Amino acid sequence: MARVIDIDTWERAPQYRLFRGYQRPHFATTARMDVTVLMAARAARGISPYRGSLYAIATGLHAVPALCLRFDGDTLTQHDRIALSMTVPREDGTFGFGYLDFDPDFTAFDAAAQAEIARARTAPVEPDKDGRKDLAYLSCMPWLDYVSITNAMPSPEDCIPRVSWGKIVTEGDRFAMSMTIEVHHAIADGRHVGQFFEAVQIALDRFAD
Repeated sequence: MARVIDIDTWERAPQYRLFRGYQRPHFATTARMDVTVLMAARAARGISPYRGSLYAIATGLHAVPALCLRFDGDTLTQHDRIALSMTVPREDGTFGFGYLDFDPDFTAFDAAAQAEIARARTAPVEPDKDGRKDLAYLSCMPWLDYVSITNAMPSPEDCIPRVSWGKIVTEGDRFAMSMTIEVHHAIADGRHVGQFFEAVQIALDRFAD
């Protein structure tokens, strides 16, 4: 489901109109995520850290309504649910794209993720899924414990959030990884980014249940 936002009565209308005119309206924020619980769930129950991260990111995106806003020309639309478009590595060193609907039930989400990852490893590359906007773009960089990252953006009109995450490393007796979200400033501020990271961390810690 989606609804059109009345921009004239929207509380963020001044910020929206300001940043819609920018040539470089995107900003990226990187935070350190604690994945100790997720790694323990991997050892105890065989949960994939990659698919567990997908689930936690999707949970974080849906916890912040601003991250589900999308431009449609001069219209702004609020989506109740968005899907994940994630890069999937292939044996030849390239990557494909998977498309995964969010399910708050992890067991159902995990089964769907496994099937979609397997499909994307051999399917033709589908970079835009028919131009749909109710997506978030996700990309894992497991080779690097990075400190910051930005993404290629086709134009200032692109408002689809990008989420990246890096190599899982040990920090004392804990496990951690970098995570970055890049957003369009017309639809999201630092407060929304903070809410996203908080919700992702809560979801990661719930793997203890």
